[in-house]
Amino acid sequence: MLAAAMPPLLTTLLAEISPHDLEMAETLIGVARFVLIFVAARILAEVLVRLQLPTILGELLAGVLIGASGLHLLVPPETQVELSQGLVSLVSGLVNVPPEAVPAIYSESFPSLESVAELGLYALLFLTGLESELEELIAVGGQAFTVAVAGVVLPFALGTWGLMALFQVDAIPAIFAGASMTATSIGITASVFGELGYLKTREGQIVIGAAVLDDILGIVILAVVVALASGGSLEIGPIVKLVAAAAVFVVAAIGLSRSAAPAFDWLIDKLKAPGEVLVGSFVILAISCFAATAIGLEAALGAFAAGLILSSSKHNRAIQEAVLPIVTLFATVFFVLVGAGMDLSVINPSDPSSKTALIVAGFLLVVSIIGKIAAGWCFVSKQPTRRLVVGLGMMPRGEVGLIFLGLGTSAKLLSPSLEAAILLMVIGTTFLAPVLLRLVIGDDKPDDDDKVDDKVAADPVGLL
Repeated sequence: MLAAAMPPLLTTLLAEISPHDLEMAETLIGVARFVLIFVAARILAEVLVRLQLPTILGELLAGVLIGASGLHLLVPPETQVELSQGLVSLVSGLVNVPPEAVPAIYSESFPSLESVAELGLYALLFLTGLESELEELIAVGGQAFTVAVAGVVLPFALGTWGLMALFQVDAIPAIFAGASMTATSIGITASVFGELGYLKTREGQIVIGAAVLDDILGIVILAVVVALASGGSLEIGPIVKLVAAAAVFVVAAIGLSRSAAPAFDWLIDKLKAPGEVLVGSFVILAISCFAATAIGLEAALGAFAAGLILSSSKHNRAIQEAVLPIVTLFATVFFVLVGAGMDLSVINPSDPSSKTALIVAGFLLVVSIIGKIAAGWCFVSKQPTRRLVVGLGMMPRGEVGLIFLGLGTSAKLLSPSLEAAILLMVIGTTFLAPVLLRLVIGDDKPDDDDKVDDKVAADPVGLL
């Protein structure tokens, strides 16, 4: 496939390279990519930790720094950006390969890195489902439910309508961009609320319950949009069919957590060979991804559903401990690749042709903020509740927003300018939310009357 796409001269040049030299060059390039990814991601993550900001932004910014918008050391082939000449000269100097052949070898071996990133994505979604409290999902209470629905509907509707009506964006990319604004990063919000002592308040429990529902609603929307994009149709029949399939799939996963999880526990208890928890978990993950794909949904939904299925397992903690190192390594590759594929030159302020892209980015950021903050007023409460805190708590898109963006990029649904605009929206909301929450809450510690006890914290229905 590669030879057919390359100029004849370059094809001849690669054919003249010995298999040993070619293998050495591929190995050298592969190892260099991993070193670049992990070193750059770790350095920037350490910087952001000290600034009390999410480390995931460090991984994203690391990709931007070494990728198509920065040093050109990690360049996905689809970006059509020229590979750094310094890296080309280094590889050519260390192995017996002509410099002009290095970019072709680099592109040919890139899918193996993308496979690692895809594994990281599925492991991350599996862990997200695994950490969900099903009792909280089932008995989340009217307040969290209405906040979740409003937090999905408002940014989705405003974003999609605005892109199509104001900027003449095609339907599928506009719908996907609108879907990307529905996400809420439960990890970032929970971390900030925990630091500020607000996790067990009414506001904290409403936001956590709503964020869990947002993850499910957002991933369902994502699965529907990606499936529609592959067929290129917006007819009502296929949409209803996909929505129904996605809803049934998630409901079935929640139901299976009652029956399949005990069966999983029984099997794990019978196994004696080391690694049974991790291997068994990934078998469930693979089966769920296969099932989702087989009925026309996105495999990402299957990964999340697999986590929901095992969330009731008595081995839940052991599964999390086993999966977390895989997420730490491979999800880092996924997020760095997302950043590396972003060509931010399309929103260069000094370039007059980037004016429209910058306006779109600003529009998405404003709508994404307004939509979530407005959701903080979309519930009824007999007790005093700081609705602005609820709205701000729903605002960060974080890793969930990046998952949406990464899938949209891999599915080739977005133009470079729209990719960059969504990226800036995710970065902006993720940076702003912790800062604004700290400003709004400040040193105002919640009173004991505002807190819910541990029993109620585990059962948000008590908030009603």
